[in-house]
Amino acid sequence: MSNGVFITTAHDRYLEDFVEGDVHEFGPLAISEDEIVRFGKQFDPQLFHTNPEAAKETVYGGLIASGWHTCALFMRLFVEHCLPGPASLGSPGVDELRWLKPVRPGDELTLRITVHKVKPSRSKPDRGVLFSFCEMVNQDSDVVATMMAMNLIRYRGQDSKA
Repeated sequence: MSNGVFITTAHDRYLEDFVEGDVHEFGPLAISEDEIVRFGKQFDPQLFHTNPEAAKETVYGGLIASGWHTCALFMRLFVEHCLPGPASLGSPGVDELRWLKPVRPGDELTLRITVHKVKPSRSKPDRGVLFSFCEMVNQDSDVVATMMAMNLIRYRGQDSKA
C-alpha cells in the first residue's frame, strides 16, 4: 500500500507511474454546514441539503451533503494529489457510482484510490486508460461513496494530440 506517496510529483507523473494494486490516500478534507447549504442551493436544492431546520424532519434527521457535492470533493482531492497535470487527457466517465452513507457537517473525508487497471490504448499508442476504484471515507472509517474512475493519461515522453 502506497498511502498517497508517489515516486514522482503530479507534474511529472505519467501512466507508467501507476501500479496495479497500489493504494493511495489523500485528505482529510473537512466539510462545513455553510458549504453544504451553499452547494445544495446552487446545484441540488432539496431541503435536506439546503435547510438545516427542515432537514431535521426528513428521513436523514439533519442536514446532509448532496452526493454531487461528495463527488466534487472527490474530484478536488483527485486533481490536487493524484491526477498527473500535463499527462492528463480527460476522462470517458465513471462507472458504478454509489452513495453509501450521508455526509454531514463536520465530517472529514479522505479519498482512497486503488489502482485497478492500467490499460494501453489499442488505437493511440501515446496513451492509455487508468481505472481507479475510488472510495470516500469519513473520520469514522465509514465508506460514504464509491466509484470506478477512468482517466486517459499519456505515457512519458509522448507528445499528445487528444
